[in-house]
Amino acid sequence: MSDSTGTTRKPVYLAVYDTLADWEPGHATAQLARAGYRIRTVGPTREPVTTVGGLRIQPDLALADVRPSDAALLILPGADLWTETSAAAAAGGDDLAPFARTARAFLDAGVPVAAICGATAGVAREGLLDDRDHTSAVSFYLAATGYGGGERYVEADAVTDGGLVTAGPTEPVAFAREILRLLKVYDDEVVDAWYRLFHDSDAEAYAVLEKAGVL
Repeated sequence: MSDSTGTTRKPVYLAVYDTLADWEPGHATAQLARAGYRIRTVGPTREPVTTVGGLRIQPDLALADVRPSDAALLILPGADLWTETSAAAAAGGDDLAPFARTARAFLDAGVPVAAICGATAGVAREGLLDDRDHTSAVSFYLAATGYGGGERYVEADAVTDGGLVTAGPTEPVAFAREILRLLKVYDDEVVDAWYRLFHDSDAEAYAVLEKAGVL
């Protein structure tokens, strides 16, 4: 898909799996799509998955077919399965671990990743937060994974470091803000106005977005 300048943009990959938290990636994917990005869903396989809200999603791609070079970004939403896999991981199994390993492959290839809520625990278990500033729901949630990055935890709505965005479950708007900044979708003034409108209900921000043609 091309933007208004004629530049071809690579798609954004949205990971989808059973118990996905519907509300977490929506602001980001909606705004990215409006800005000209194609959103492609990636499941464990091509078999349908069901979100925590009961929505049935047919993935566009299976995880095994995903290549970092084909994408602009990988988004990992939260899901009950990320928390359930804490115990599973200790027992030698982890249904969503392949998504965290894919996140590592993306970051190693210089392609950004955005993880929110339970997905932050997944990337923590993969060691991706050991040397990056990051956030999540609360610090002790990540500490329970046994990861080595506790000193890099930041009390913030969302954090970006080393190509990796992290946020807690109550911050889908801040999560989207960091993604829009990271991909340079809009200039800083427009991103700030977008955040103020959708997070703070700041009516004055609307005029900035209208002028920029964002709404």
